[in-house]
Amino acid sequence: MAQNKYADRVKRLLGIDPNQTLDDSAFYDDGSYLEEEPSVREVLLGLIPTVPGIVRYLRELFPFIGWIFHYNLTWLLGDIIAGVTVGFVVVPQGMAYALLANLPPEYGLYTSFVGFLLYWAFATSKDITIGAVAVMSTIVGNIVINVQKTHPDLAAETIARSLAFISGVVLLFLGLIRVGFIVEFIPLVAIGAFMTGSAISIAAGQVPGLMGISGVNTREATYLVIINTLKGLPRTKLDAAMGLTALFGLYFIRWFCGYMGRKYPKRAKTWFFLSTLRMAFVVILYILVSWLVNRHVSKASNAKFKILGTVPSGFQHAGAPQVDLEILEAIGPEIPTTILVLLIEHIAISKSFGRVNNYIINPSQELVAIGFTNVFGPFLGGYPATGSFSRTAIKAKAGVRTPLAGVFTAVIVLLALYALTSVFFYIPSSGLSAIIIHAVGDLITPPREVYQYWQTSPLEFVIFFAGVFVAIFTSIENGIYVTIGASGALLLVRIAKSPGRFLGKVKTHAVSRGSIRGGASLSQHDSGSEESHAAFIPLNRSDLSNPEVDIRSPYPGVFIYRFGEGLNYVNSARHLDVLTIYIFNRTRRTQLDKYDKIGDRPWNDPGPRRGQVVHNSDEIAARPTLRAVILDFTAVNFLDVTAAQALVDLRNQFDRYAAPDRVEWYFAGVSNRWTKRALVASGFGADRRPPRGEDHTNRDNDGVSDEPLIAVAEADGGSRDPKAEVGRSKTKEVDVEAAAGREVTPVPSLSVGGGGRLVPLYGVNRPFFHVDVETALASAIRSLEGRVLD
Repeated sequence: MAQNKYADRVKRLLGIDPNQTLDDSAFYDDGSYLEEEPSVREVLLGLIPTVPGIVRYLRELFPFIGWIFHYNLTWLLGDIIAGVTVGFVVVPQGMAYALLANLPPEYGLYTSFVGFLLYWAFATSKDITIGAVAVMSTIVGNIVINVQKTHPDLAAETIARSLAFISGVVLLFLGLIRVGFIVEFIPLVAIGAFMTGSAISIAAGQVPGLMGISGVNTREATYLVIINTLKGLPRTKLDAAMGLTALFGLYFIRWFCGYMGRKYPKRAKTWFFLSTLRMAFVVILYILVSWLVNRHVSKASNAKFKILGTVPSGFQHAGAPQVDLEILEAIGPEIPTTILVLLIEHIAISKSFGRVNNYIINPSQELVAIGFTNVFGPFLGGYPATGSFSRTAIKAKAGVRTPLAGVFTAVIVLLALYALTSVFFYIPSSGLSAIIIHAVGDLITPPREVYQYWQTSPLEFVIFFAGVFVAIFTSIENGIYVTIGASGALLLVRIAKSPGRFLGKVKTHAVSRGSIRGGASLSQHDSGSEESHAAFIPLNRSDLSNPEVDIRSPYPGVFIYRFGEGLNYVNSARHLDVLTIYIFNRTRRTQLDKYDKIGDRPWNDPGPRRGQVVHNSDEIAARPTLRAVILDFTAVNFLDVTAAQALVDLRNQFDRYAAPDRVEWYFAGVSNRWTKRALVASGFGADRRPPRGEDHTNRDNDGVSDEPLIAVAEADGGSRDPKAEVGRSKTKEVDVEAAAGREVTPVPSLSVGGGGRLVPLYGVNRPFFHVDVETALASAIRSLEGRVLD
């Protein structure tokens, strides 16, 4: 009691009526099921860690615990084959990608080694491979050039390693606090545009190296690179012979193996593995050719065509990355771009292959995985690493069974670092350019998918090409920001302009499609279906319903409105304008002669000119008065303060319009507890009339009740408490039309044929919240007809 008195005093000090409460259960003390409003205390208690929650969190941090104890020889064989196969691909790719990052080739091997070695312990994807990738390497190369313009004393290796470490810390933090949902803000069209624009930019930048053309700045805008490359064609060197033949060989081997796999399906697996080895085969072949041509050369600069040169053996650059004020000032502006690219590539690829191979990834845990990899990678010389599309596709097709396959790939990379570095000296640089062009070609969005963008959403089709063109004419980074920004703006516009629709009622029957084939029509008797049910569809037929169907108004003066994409502060004003204009144009005021004098009329309803008689036309007089509004909240999950106040303002406006009558408000499909709380706090949903009589019903002398209807459903049986019963009840509802013809009082349970029990589906203290539109309409009609009889 003392606590209640204290609370009442606080309410009075704040100007709040102490009697105002969300709980009106005092009106229903007969044992019926009552809904309890959610409380802030529940939310706060939900934030307190529990022992099971902590254990679950720790298990999620190390997902390998769930499968490592079931590891078997079959899984081991599949992982070895897949891991070794990817290893033959990642070695030449890693060295080539390091050159894109303006780093020595060994850094690509360091980055790939760390990614393969560490990822498996934190992975929720068995297919994805983390390491050096073309797009991220290009971004790192651009960042290195930009930073060295203002900080020439910083080495490229220092910049790249520090960038990886800081980005990894941020990603690891985001993953640990479980905010992986942020990746959902990156739409597919933005990913497609980013990949396509990046692939075109990277491929164009590699053509000068492929042809041996010097003097072309490949870090300029893509269109300038293409123009300058065309101008430099007369400067083509012997490198073109190596590069063009290597590129042709890569595509020919892939085509030939694919053709043979389709021609001989039983040998498809063999041809697939031969296809995946094409990069290793081309590299070995051209190393041999290069050695034969340059075997008497001791320096790479004296070779007849450009070769890779000396690659140091082992981990020659291990050590802690530099993290100080100078490096933070230098790379700080570049960190958002780096993190965004790491997210886009990794999450998009992992989610895509997860859907294809029937498993679900945890985005937050994937952030932990790439964060952990990028935090520890720089200590061995790695630069920013993320998921690779081409290597992931190879790994998936090779039959990988678990994430542990990455360890076997790491072994191949380790062997290459310690045993093959002397051989790498003779790799032609043009051959590496051919490998890069061949790899990034798979990142370009295929035409059939672009055409699907057009069919699905023409505006997003435009955004896709806008992102690609911006990437080509400015930079890859700008292309990312344009597509994400434009997609976000489009989303906000769609929410703000989301259409609401007024619904009408149709009576439907279920028949087989064959019975109406050929345009034949059926009578109700011929339909073969005795049962029918009401359906509610847009009155404006925006759902492409058959124009021959007669859509009827639900009831004179009753309007049903369905929200399209929620109700919030962005679109509440638009929805209310639509509701007001539509309803005012189809109803009249309850008092036709409310204004006796012209001067009493409001400025926005001035009436006739001075000297003319105030009168209402026959058309307006024939309109019904506004009686009730039914709002379909199926698409509304949360109601913010702005939207709630907008509904209050609309209710007050309609009450003035319908005075002295009152407009009843019904809500269908309100499934969120906090939405119900917000509506009740705004004065909706609850019946504030004290019950009259012992039976809690409001009747006139003829016995017709205007008490709101509630939905009841069959209980499980037995004699459990009705409050607990509803939580486990079946969803078989009582026919509303039948319920409208008999009295349904708010008692704990009702009996039905067969001895079953019926209990309230929702709380009887919220009689204006209904399970569906049909129940809400039946309740509105019952209440209105009861009031007319009164």
